[in-house]
Amino acid sequence: MNNPESDRLTSGIAGLDRVLSGGLLQQRSYIVRGGPGSGKTTLGLHFLTADPGTRSLFVSMGEDEQQLRVDAARQGFSLDTVSIVDYSPSGAAMDDVEPYTIMAPEDVENPELPKRIREVFEAVRPARIFIDSLTYLQYFSPDAFQYRKQVITLLRFLTSQGATVICAAEDANSGANSEELGFLADGIIELDQKDDTRSLEVTKFRGSGFAPGQHSIRLGHGGMRCFPRLEPGNHGIEFDKVDMPFGIPELDRQLKGGLSRGTVTIISGPTGVGKTSLGIQFMKNACQEGKRTVVFTFEELTSSLVSRAEGISIPLLTHIKSGAFAIEAIEPLYYSADEFAARVREEVEERGTRIIMIDSLAGYKLSIGGDNVTRRLHALCRYLVNMGVTVLLLNEVEAVTGGQVRTTEMGVSYLADTIILLRYMETAGEIRKSIGVLKKRTGDFEKGLREFDITPDGIRVGDELKGLKGILRGEPEPATNFEDVRD
Repeated sequence: MNNPESDRLTSGIAGLDRVLSGGLLQQRSYIVRGGPGSGKTTLGLHFLTADPGTRSLFVSMGEDEQQLRVDAARQGFSLDTVSIVDYSPSGAAMDDVEPYTIMAPEDVENPELPKRIREVFEAVRPARIFIDSLTYLQYFSPDAFQYRKQVITLLRFLTSQGATVICAAEDANSGANSEELGFLADGIIELDQKDDTRSLEVTKFRGSGFAPGQHSIRLGHGGMRCFPRLEPGNHGIEFDKVDMPFGIPELDRQLKGGLSRGTVTIISGPTGVGKTSLGIQFMKNACQEGKRTVVFTFEELTSSLVSRAEGISIPLLTHIKSGAFAIEAIEPLYYSADEFAARVREEVEERGTRIIMIDSLAGYKLSIGGDNVTRRLHALCRYLVNMGVTVLLLNEVEAVTGGQVRTTEMGVSYLADTIILLRYMETAGEIRKSIGVLKKRTGDFEKGLREFDITPDGIRVGDELKGLKGILRGEPEPATNFEDVRD
């Protein structure tokens, strides 16, 4: 039986190969479609240079060979094994009186371009061919029928001779017959650019499955990087759901043991109440048990976070130096959701990270942006849970005291297996804090509230606050009934 992987060619972009379920099928033709500056030529350069041991052919109808080689070198591509057919308009042709700058009128009935491509192909015998851009052929054809005929004849000849061909074309809205080209090719890759966001989508791939939907891409030195959309169902490991303690006896009693491995916990509370400190305390305790932990912070500098932790007797520097603890400060508005998910996957799959904290949900929403932020967060959390990672999500509520008690402002509390509430309360003219467990799917927990405090000697959780009501509203008073707590 043939190995399906043996029929594949790498695109030269690892993320795109994952989208294509392993790469391009050999001896097929593909259309890369997109507007100006969307990355079509860059993708073609990746494809041509993916295997330095084979010859490749670049057919250019828009840019001269010298400029192509200069631009490729600036991006980090070597075209030493790439032959170039330069069919771009020449400087001399621009001075001609005739309106045709690439072909003479008589060439329409006897096109020179396909003939020249065949001649070069016979001499070079390339395994990979990139034509930039196939749309230009329509300008040499008297009508749509002749255009389709030329394209079909050329692509069938090249693929029948053992080549795999990628052709660039304008996007479907350009009105340049690019929609017709889609019917002639075995696969279509759409490149899109909106504001500062770039994406890639495979809309057709004969003979193979592929990852549907839009996937983030980034262009820069070194070319194109592709970040496939995270599909949680494709990932998972077997693991034991053991409880991991905070290392604070009173809180661990509240949780009846701690947080279970492979669960999501939301720590919710107003600004400055101690959410980050509590999360770091849990991670510090895990570091002491030999587990790697990582904080992705959208709101605070690494130095500030370390300084605050050291100020309450949590020695982060020691764990950072040992490699057990890491802080990743996320630059606002830099990452797409797919890029951030790829960064998280790298921590989990390559470094064996067992605990991840996202600080905070509001920072994630603002920085990641885009459509369906909640859906992307859901996919990320499901992936982490499937991989046995314990997740801490910090949520800041706007109200300091009073009003209805809500765990999140984004409506994502359904993701949480455990919810810990931190709240301010006013007693005898002093601002004090309380902690309580609202939910724990994996086991029992204490229903009472306890006093919570952060001191230079660490986090302290006191006795239960019995005989009071209104604590979560910040207005404790003697009572026996408790107010409803709503999400």
